[in-house]
Amino acid sequence: MGVSGCGKSTVAALLAGELGWPFEEGDSLHPQANIDKMAAGHPLDDEDRWPWLEKVAEWVEECLDSDRSGIITCSSLKRSYRDLIDRRGHGVEFVYLAGSKELIAARLAARQGHFMPPGLLDSQFATLEEPTPDEPSIRVEVGPPAPEIADQIRTILHLEGSQKGKATP
Repeated sequence: MGVSGCGKSTVAALLAGELGWPFEEGDSLHPQANIDKMAAGHPLDDEDRWPWLEKVAEWVEECLDSDRSGIITCSSLKRSYRDLIDRRGHGVEFVYLAGSKELIAARLAARQGHFMPPGLLDSQFATLEEPTPDEPSIRVEVGPPAPEIADQIRTILHLEGSQKGKATP
């Protein structure tokens, strides 16, 4: 989880490949209207996000129901969004990829072919509610290269390939 440009997709794909877990790019679950809205430079509001978050939660629940681990990317910017995704109250670990606005803005400026324009970064940071200690989450700084971040996550969560029963946004 984290704001656009923090490295969710890159780190998640690395982890999923290393662990042999299914991976879902949460952005692919957005309805076309959301993609069009963001591409036009307009931030999403809660009304836009709820149907998308429901699809994310359904993917997580499919993993949990089949007793398999998985990784899905999702900004999960607000506590209420994370509560929906973890509505069962178990089996989910949020990995918060945290970084300064300046670092992430530089990454967004260099990114090619994504519908999320750099101009929406301020709205993402304005919406962001960092996870609190009572949430199932870890915080990892995004300064190092993606493989190092993936290694940190694996170490912190004690992950080895083919673990069961966890879906990690």
